[in-house]
Amino acid sequence: MLVLDAGDLLFKKFTNPIPEHELKMVTEKARLIIESFNLMGYNALGIGDDDLTLGKEFLLEISKKVNFPLLSSNIFDEASEKLLFQPYIIKQINGLRIGVFSLLSPDLFLGQSDPRRKGIVVRPAVEVAQKMVKELQPKTDMIILLSHLSYQKDVELAQTVPGIHLIVGSHTGMNLVYPQILKNSVILQTSPKGMSAGRLDLTLTNNETSFYNLATKRTVENQLLNLKNRLNSPQITESEKAQLQKSTEKMEQDLKQLHGKNEFTNVILPLTENMKDHPEILKMVNEFKSKYSGAAAPIAPK
Repeated sequence: MLVLDAGDLLFKKFTNPIPEHELKMVTEKARLIIESFNLMGYNALGIGDDDLTLGKEFLLEISKKVNFPLLSSNIFDEASEKLLFQPYIIKQINGLRIGVFSLLSPDLFLGQSDPRRKGIVVRPAVEVAQKMVKELQPKTDMIILLSHLSYQKDVELAQTVPGIHLIVGSHTGMNLVYPQILKNSVILQTSPKGMSAGRLDLTLTNNETSFYNLATKRTVENQLLNLKNRLNSPQITESEKAQLQKSTEKMEQDLKQLHGKNEFTNVILPLTENMKDHPEILKMVNEFKSKYSGAAAPIAPK
């Protein structure tokens, strides 16, 4: 199993710099979230624009205290022109070498004056993606992108850059129960702020780099069963029978083409209050709430 996230979970959606009187609370909350990720056994976290709310220095400090890497393949230090974070990881699972890299869109910032951009350069996603795929392909069997580009940009990237098998998208916050497959790239996404968890199960039966959705196969099988039941009906006309036989043959051919191919199932699970909490995480959350629940906003000057 790989536990991955494509970013924007450390802070609320950025609109303005954090007020001074809220800074301590917001900082402690971000540290609590990161420690929770540690306890959950995360493998990697892609960096989103809102994760830079307190600037690159805070995020670099956080990155030294986690049991997993914060990934970004296209965030560079403005002064040194070097990558600020680890660009990718390679995990070996059941003999399969899986490469994971991450991209952030420069278009998500509020212009050049956005304080989150201070001291960093975000290089173009397509250019960096092409470079990463070229570097990872000889070292891996599968490539996953943690994308903080938005859904439309994920679609464009899948059509432009071949070789990425899974795009774990974010920022747009869509629940893609039936993921789109473009040029062998499966595009995934769930609702924002940890409201849902997406689980993708892969079944590999060959060395091909393409997958099909098992739900699609099940749908075709159900349709085929309905057609065959209709064909056996005594009320069927000869013209309808001929049309149904043609449709039946087409569906049987489609199912035959799926035989022996790699498949996936995708489930999106809403995270509700009924789910059992991790005891250590629950303890940290309750301590945080007790500390800050009574915190009052400063009185505005007259």
